[in-house]
Amino acid sequence: MTKLNRFSAACTERNGSVAVSFFPLRKAKLQTALVTLLLSALSCFLPSTLQAQDTPALQQATTFISADFIPPTLVETQQFILIPLGPAVVDVDYAAYMSSVDHLQATFSRGSSWPNEDITIADAMLDMENEARRFKNRESFAYAVLSTDETMELGSLYIYPSDKAGFDAVIRMWVTQQQYDLGFDDTLFQWSKTWVKEAWPFSNAAFPGRDIPWAEWDLLGAKE
Repeated sequence: MTKLNRFSAACTERNGSVAVSFFPLRKAKLQTALVTLLLSALSCFLPSTLQAQDTPALQQATTFISADFIPPTLVETQQFILIPLGPAVVDVDYAAYMSSVDHLQATFSRGSSWPNEDITIADAMLDMENEARRFKNRESFAYAVLSTDETMELGSLYIYPSDKAGFDAVIRMWVTQQQYDLGFDDTLFQWSKTWVKEAWPFSNAAFPGRDIPWAEWDLLGAKE
């Protein structure tokens, strides 16, 4: 796989927040463009009052992180780097999880819905576009964990708002079967706990399935 080309950082202000871009986006496939066009056309038929209302996800995002916090868009360590999931990494991301379908169903997704053998690269592109949109809108933050030469994805890390009382964020992550066998899963987990504590504005982030057993997490009450 080819190394991702990194351009100079560019800062732009969008919707009251600062966005920092490091990677060029690839052109979406024709069917992706058609879907986007269709959704835009359908929005024209919505009442203007409905269009003006905030969605629940955006309402939640306003209290997820402070307005003046700029989410990291490039994290470099001696073992790996983190960049936001998006169209620029669709190939390495797709290759990573499709190489570890059974492993991820057993250790990450808690079921057989994701990943599965029927996922296509077109499906993967749509997913990457959605992740990039959520990152831009500050709804959630998903990262590709890449090798230092950027040719291989080792896993992914996700930061979501928590719907459980007592926690303001949920951190999930996975690594490929190969990296799991090499012991990288625990390495990433331990590093992530320190990174989230030091680099993010959360008072109590949860790592369900790791620090908190799933059975205990599922029984926790929801936020009011």
